Amino acid sequence: MATPFRIGFILFPNVMQLDLTGPHEVFAQLPSTEIHLLWKTLAPVRASSGLTMLPTMAYAECPQLDLICVPGGGGMNALLTDAETLGFLRAQAQNARYVTSVCTGALVLGAAGLLRGKRAATHWMSMDMLAAFGAIAVDERVVVDGNIITGGGVTAGIDFGLRVAAEIAGADVARAIQLAIEYDPQPPFDSGHPRRAEPQLIARTKTLAATRQAERRAQVERAAAALAR
Repeated sequence: MATPFRIGFILFPNVMQLDLTGPHEVFAQLPSTEIHLLWKTLAPVRASSGLTMLPTMAYAECPQLDLICVPGGGGMNALLTDAETLGFLRAQAQNARYVTSVCTGALVLGAAGLLRGKRAATHWMSMDMLAAFGAIAVDERVVVDGNIITGGGVTAGIDFGLRVAAEIAGADVARAIQLAIEYDPQPPFDSGHPRRAEPQLIARTKTLAATRQAERRAQVERAAAALAR
């Protein structure tokens, strides 16, 4: 029997669940795939929306993965200086075929030292923070740089999942998955990115996120300083 393609998502407290569940839904339809939700323990993990999910495996028992993915969300701020998680990512990245992220999970890859000189995407509000880790910020839904694949903010995780599916199993398989999940986005408003949103809406959104973003920036500075030592 062929060895399954092993995928692991980091599942941490206050994760943005769609960052994880969007690509998870895509990957779950790939042939011969084994998916793990990884955390330090097997205790239930509460997402930022209140949805509770169960890790399927602890870091300590995780085999070598073919693909490691870090989703984003407010809870990733703490991961930027979390030695256990950063060490796990570095160890897995040594032999993983793909090292990936969705949304602000890219900053965690950066804090692990995995994005130096790499092109990467993240959520628009945190794009400028990538430079602290030596990454090249690219304002696209999905960015591929070698075996590093990063998705933009939240809903870009589905685009990311389909792009990765094509890398793993071919474009025909990815197209079939897209059809099966009826991924045919037609948003009711044209305000999903600062390129198109009204200035007042952008300002209000930034104000609502100001505390979280200030905390994130401080954590990024600490993580970048630790990498530089």
